[in-house]
Amino acid sequence: MTTSPLGLHRVIEPPGVLPQAAWRLDASPAIAPDEVRIRVDRLNLDAASYRQIRESHSGDPGKIRATVLDIVTTRGKMQNPVTGSGGMLTGTVEETGPDSPLGLKPGQRVATLVSLTLTPLQITDGLTRWDGQSEQVPCDGHAILFARSIAAVLPEDLPAELSLAVLDVCGAPALTSRMVQKGAVVLIIGAAGKSGSLSAAAARQAGAAKVIGVVPTQAEAQLLRHPSATKDGGAEGIPRGVRPRRAGSSPAPQSPLAEEIVIADARDPVGLAKSVEAAGGPADVTVVCVDVAGCEGGAILSTKQGGTVIFFSMATSFSAAALGAEGLAADVTMLVGNGYVPGHAAFALDLIRTTPSVRHLFERRVGA
Repeated sequence: MTTSPLGLHRVIEPPGVLPQAAWRLDASPAIAPDEVRIRVDRLNLDAASYRQIRESHSGDPGKIRATVLDIVTTRGKMQNPVTGSGGMLTGTVEETGPDSPLGLKPGQRVATLVSLTLTPLQITDGLTRWDGQSEQVPCDGHAILFARSIAAVLPEDLPAELSLAVLDVCGAPALTSRMVQKGAVVLIIGAAGKSGSLSAAAARQAGAAKVIGVVPTQAEAQLLRHPSATKDGGAEGIPRGVRPRRAGSSPAPQSPLAEEIVIADARDPVGLAKSVEAAGGPADVTVVCVDVAGCEGGAILSTKQGGTVIFFSMATSFSAAALGAEGLAADVTMLVGNGYVPGHAAFALDLIRTTPSVRHLFERRVGA
C-alpha cells in the first residue's frame, strides 16, 4: 500500500480529500512505516464542540457520552459534525514506524498537537470512566499519527491534566505574542478562559500598555480578578488571601492579567464596543477566545482602524467576520488562529510555569 505523510491513505470517504475534510477515516491499529500508534488515555474536546453536544442533550451525561462515542465509532475520528471541531489527546507511544520523522519513542507520554478532526481514533472502553461533565474525557483506545503530525512529550513537572489543558490552546498565546507590539492596547474576549488567560499573559509579556479583559458574568470577572482565591471567599466578598485596597490609595490593575475588566455580552456589538471604549479602547489587537457564535461584529467594532482581530474560537463564522467588516467599513486585519506557531507548546508551558495567576486559573478550571 502506498502511504502519504499527510495521511491520505487513511481516508475512506470521500476519496481524494485530506483527513480533516474526510467524513470517515481508517483507524485500524496496524501502522505504516512512517506512522506512530498512541495508546490513548484522555481526550480534550474542543470547547465549542463540547458545548454544542452538552446543550443539545440538556446536559444529560448518558446522552453526551453516547454522542461522542457514536461520532468516534462512525467516523474513525472525533469531529463534531455540527461544529466541525474536535480537540486533542494524551497517551503513551505504543509503536513507532522505522521511517517516522517525529522522533518519538515507545513508552513516552505525549500530547498530540494536531486536531482530533484529522487523527484516526478508536475507543475501546465505551467511555465508561467519563461522567460527561467535562471537556476532558478519560478513555482507553488508540490513535494514529502521520509523518506530518505534531506531538509534544508531556513535561514531568506538571500534572498531565494541566498540561493537556494548556497544550490544547497553546497556539493562542504564541500568535498573540507575535502580533502584539510594545505599547499596544489589547482586548481579550473571553479573558477568564483557558486560551484567553494565556493570551492575556502573552500580551503583557510582549509589552502591551493595557490589557482589557471581557467576560460575560460577575462570577467570571471575580475569577479573573482573583484566580488564586478560594471559591467561598472571605469577608466583604474579598476572597481569602486578597487584601482590599485602602481608601485613597492609587488604583491597582483590576486583575493580575488585565488592567480593565469589562462584563458584557460579546454577541451585542454596539454594547460591547461602548463598554470597551469606556475601558480605554478601541484595541490595537483583539483576541477572540469564546466558544459561542455571534461575536464577530463586536470584536470588529472594538478594534481600531488599522488594527488586528485574531479569531481563535471554533464557533466563529468567518463569512460573518469578512462580510461584517466590509459592511462596517472596518479597516482591520483578521487572522484565523490555526493552532500552530513554531515553538507554541514550549511557550505556553513556560507561561504556566512563570505566571502564577494563569496557573491558578487553569487549576481551578481543570481541577488539577
